[in-house]
Amino acid sequence: MADPFTLLAGVLRDAFAAATGLPADGIDAVVRPSDRADAQANGALALAKQVGRSPRDLAEAVVASGALDQLCSSAEVAGPGFINVTFRAEFLAAQLDESVADGHLGVRRVADPRRVVVDYSAPNVAKIMHVGHLRSTVIGDSLVRLLEFVGHTVIRENHIGDWGTPFGMLLEHLVDLGAHAETVVDNRDPNAFYQAARVKFDTDDDFKARARDRVVKLQSDDPVTIALWHQLVDTSAAYFNTVYEELGVLLTEADLRGESTYHSLLPQVIERLREADLLRVSDGADVVFPPGYTNREGEPLPLIVQKGHGGFNYGTTDLACVIDRVEERKATLLVYVVGADQALHLEMVFKVAEMAGWLRPPVHAVHVGFGNVLGPDRKKFKTRSGENVKLQDLVDEAVVRATAAVVEKNPDMPADEQAEIGRMVGIGAVKYADLSTDRVKDYVFDWDRMLAFDGNTAPYLQYAHARICSLFRRADVERTSVRSLVPHLDEPQERALALQLLQFDATVHDTIERYSPHRLCTYLHDLAQTFTAFYEACPVLKAADDSTRSSRLLLCDTTARTLATGLELLGIEAPERM
Repeated sequence: MADPFTLLAGVLRDAFAAATGLPADGIDAVVRPSDRADAQANGALALAKQVGRSPRDLAEAVVASGALDQLCSSAEVAGPGFINVTFRAEFLAAQLDESVADGHLGVRRVADPRRVVVDYSAPNVAKIMHVGHLRSTVIGDSLVRLLEFVGHTVIRENHIGDWGTPFGMLLEHLVDLGAHAETVVDNRDPNAFYQAARVKFDTDDDFKARARDRVVKLQSDDPVTIALWHQLVDTSAAYFNTVYEELGVLLTEADLRGESTYHSLLPQVIERLREADLLRVSDGADVVFPPGYTNREGEPLPLIVQKGHGGFNYGTTDLACVIDRVEERKATLLVYVVGADQALHLEMVFKVAEMAGWLRPPVHAVHVGFGNVLGPDRKKFKTRSGENVKLQDLVDEAVVRATAAVVEKNPDMPADEQAEIGRMVGIGAVKYADLSTDRVKDYVFDWDRMLAFDGNTAPYLQYAHARICSLFRRADVERTSVRSLVPHLDEPQERALALQLLQFDATVHDTIERYSPHRLCTYLHDLAQTFTAFYEACPVLKAADDSTRSSRLLLCDTTARTLATGLELLGIEAPERM
């Protein structure tokens, strides 16, 4: 099953091909929703030029051919050659019936499922997860859910910072404390441990020397040092898991793929680049010059892969990641959910990987970049003291605020239910505020806006879902009992709702194609508004007859299922009571 606009485009493509003699696979019917009808097709304007005909004459020929009769109750030519189309109610009803019956709400599985690595979240060992990790975490998690929903095999990778020179400082501080990491690293504030080590490193020359020696031991796989390192990593992993569980994201300890994972691969990266004759020496460092990249002076811009003293850097590790993900994990699509400020670096890494032959069709990599979370001053969101806002604190405050709102609206609800709904609403509000913003843009973190029960917010959508669930409770009707019915769509608001529901499939695939969850958010908000218009105009429980009542209950149930499924794809729960 496809949505009505896709089906219409296919029929029009064949009709235009018949009318022009052009091959159908090269024709774009340009079908869009319209305020004047259900849809408007603009394809005649471009095609007419190719065949030397008037666009209006071509459009009239297509309408006169009768090709649209099975789908459309009316098709009229307007202006220079637009075709305005109104779908047949029975066609929409049949399509909706099919989407209800397939159990997947009409969303197509992909014909060519891929093996996809999604790289997201990426906190650092012995440091807090702060608001700067929010966007990568929730955008990445939504993309994982969407990709899996349409049939791809998804490998989640949390590329944590767990290696490098700072660990000499951290491990030596742990030695000085003489305690196990889990007893001295605070799960609510792991930064305190890091900051104490940093102070000692900056003020104590003996400690600094020991820390540097500890780095050498770490890189030499000294057993005692490696055991201490495992303590730090394991303690941080437990902290990460706590945050992920509270936030309701899919990442687990099994998805951790730290920088240390690729440590043994780094010499191989250099050797393989040398064998491919890509290495050059610049200012004493081994580099690769990908074509097309220059600095401000117009000089070739290098990707440094080995420093003059023999050390490796992020570029080396990222190239090792590509090798591992393609050759070991057998992925054909690599998705990097990383801030927009890393765009140039990742472009150059991908280009070098292509030059080396590690990224070649059908394998490709995509950078899903995103903007910043801003405070009321439109600067990066920080506490009043200038520190990064802890992600855990943000989640906790969201739940407290949402629970207070739930209690105010439902004072007689049992306290445990108020708390559970408050948790769903609070976390959903934070996620949705992020996901509903075009990811390439910055957005201002605003508690009042994100927790509002009206507007394009999670609470508004959650309430719309809960309201439909309460309708079935009042009717004393099991929702599953109406799913075998065929709807009839006599009123314009019924048709409008059916048409909106049938666009769920196209929306999911469009969201995935653009890696942009805000497109799904916009659809869900439009669906909730369309449902409200339907509910206000078309009595459900007091419908004129049982057949109409049952048909409208089916529309209600399908709307609730679509809202709940859409929210789930965003990583947001949909309570049945609010």
